[in-house]
Amino acid sequence: MLDDIKVPYAAAEHWPAFSKLFNQMRKGQTTWPAEFDLVREWYAPQLDRIYDDAQLRAADIAQLGQIATGYRSRERFLTELTLDPPDATSGRAGAVLKDEDYTILSTIHSAKGQEWRIVRILNVVDGCIPSDRATDTPEEIEEERRLLYVAMTRAKDDLDLIVPQRFFTHNQAKLGDRHVYASRSRFIPDSILRCFETRNWRDQTDRPVTARKAGSTIDVGANLMRMWR
Repeated sequence: MLDDIKVPYAAAEHWPAFSKLFNQMRKGQTTWPAEFDLVREWYAPQLDRIYDDAQLRAADIAQLGQIATGYRSRERFLTELTLDPPDATSGRAGAVLKDEDYTILSTIHSAKGQEWRIVRILNVVDGCIPSDRATDTPEEIEEERRLLYVAMTRAKDDLDLIVPQRFFTHNQAKLGDRHVYASRSRFIPDSILRCFETRNWRDQTDRPVTARKAGSTIDVGANLMRMWR
């Protein structure tokens, strides 16, 4: 039993109350969601002891308590919380931390119902959007058009449609240069290009692009390291 466990000195003061509460819940002497309030009451002194932002964390727990009232049992509440946990506590507004600034890779189907501040759609070319495997019937093409609409409407502030100039073919020699040119998706015709701000990768370079000499090699790894330093 919990009462018989020898706990560290720092936890000794609060352990009896925790043990009593745990035994009550284990024996079914409490009801949901009232037992959430009992747990919160026991946990409140721990917030002040452990965290500098105890007040903010208490607000998070209060919000969690409101969510708990929507579930019929503790088991269902904990299951849903485990499957779909919150990303973070509320905290105070501040500058984005490095570990919070990241890119999410997603398929268009998985992006349904989601929203992001910036969305970049890759390979907006015929053969990808629409897929060359989904152009047999007008219905299939319209479904591909709807998929592109879904992808574009995930963006809240900025949307980039990326159209590669060419694709390199597979199974070629080490220094091979076999490629096929890409064609912009039929869903972005010339008639609506005025709605977009177009940019070319050459416009983003700080130095002129020179042709690679035949037989020369490029150390891709070293180039990448220089870019990220």
